[in-house]
Amino acid sequence: MGAKPGQSRKLGRQRLALVLFAALFVVLFAGFAIAQGIGSPSVPSGDIALVEQVPDDVGSISETDFKRALLQQAAQGGLKKAPKPGESKYEELRDNAVGELLDTAWIQGESEELGISVTPKQIATELALVKKQNFKTAAEFQKFLRTSRFTMEDVRSRVRVQLLSTQIQEMITKQAPPPSESEISAYYDSARDSQFTTGESRDVRIVVAKDKADAEAAKAALGKDSSAAAWKKVAAKYSTDPTTKSKGGLQAGLTEETLQSQPELKAAVFGSPTGVVAGPVEVAGSFFVVEVEKLNPEKVQTLAEVKAQIKSQLTQQLAQEVFSDFVSDFQSKWTARTFCADGFTIERCSNYVGSGHPAAAPPACYEADPKGGLPKDCPAPVAQVAPALPGSTSLLKPQGERLPQRPRPVGLKEAAEGAVSLPAGVPTGAAPPSE
Repeated sequence: MGAKPGQSRKLGRQRLALVLFAALFVVLFAGFAIAQGIGSPSVPSGDIALVEQVPDDVGSISETDFKRALLQQAAQGGLKKAPKPGESKYEELRDNAVGELLDTAWIQGESEELGISVTPKQIATELALVKKQNFKTAAEFQKFLRTSRFTMEDVRSRVRVQLLSTQIQEMITKQAPPPSESEISAYYDSARDSQFTTGESRDVRIVVAKDKADAEAAKAALGKDSSAAAWKKVAAKYSTDPTTKSKGGLQAGLTEETLQSQPELKAAVFGSPTGVVAGPVEVAGSFFVVEVEKLNPEKVQTLAEVKAQIKSQLTQQLAQEVFSDFVSDFQSKWTARTFCADGFTIERCSNYVGSGHPAAAPPACYEADPKGGLPKDCPAPVAQVAPALPGSTSLLKPQGERLPQRPRPVGLKEAAEGAVSLPAGVPTGAAPPSE
């Protein structure tokens, strides 16, 4: 018996609702699967990672590649053999080895997208250069190969990656806009007092005597004649300071800051008029006789005088900012294209699922009652902000050189020179040369 017209319409709406619900469920499940990595491409058997959208010979990272990289990591750490899963240092060296292999794939992939390449001749030239700079003999190089577990093919590959990385950085930094006139002027105004102003100073002649009697004899002689010629004779006879003894005791450009730690000498230098021989003044067991020869007033460099310097500095700063942004995008893009096999997932794999704890933190830091007590090197409950120093980031070191934000000592260099280091695994001072 068929359904009545009203019932048919009701059943039709129910079927339509079920169809729509099923479609919605499929969409939601697909989104969930992608988020959980269920929809990720599988890593082929025999490989430890797959990087998409790279040359065919680069994207598949094999277990053989990993074992070689792990052995090289172990050699770099002074180990005779590579640790096995579960053994001490294995996870740390595994992560480093996988990271190096991903560096190689990512940089080659980025180079192809940017149209960057290197020739065998360029590689040979670079190898010859580092050989000249780092190895005195062929025997030293052979020792490097043995101790580092590198082959010549490994060496060429790493130098090739380094050259590609350098060319990428050069290409990206050239895209930085030049500083504007207003930026240059604003920088000058903010830095005029700290960078472009030279405070008042004095040119002084000084005798540093080993005892008070010599200092008094020097002062008596200079009291009769304090000419430059007389100072030259007196300083040569009585002074023990090698930096001024041959210059007639002359010390140019002394400021109050330079004498801050010697208040007695500071008082004698900045409390005496020109042309008057003062002292002896005892400082840390020595006796000083001084004469102020010339007063140098404060000098402020004009914007015109330092404009080229500021422009160069801002150009480097802007280039580094552009490159730092590129490195951040580079990391995100290639992480999304990278899939790792079980047992080899690190934070740079898109299918990595972390614990929410810092990777280097000992597991016992997060146990309720750890055996042996709480480790000493547990991270702080609140993570410190540690920005990269300007100029220290590169494709091979995307995190740069990081220092926690805290009061910094006076005189600490605020910027690092921008440079791309040799690929990981080639120690500084032991870079690979040509055969």
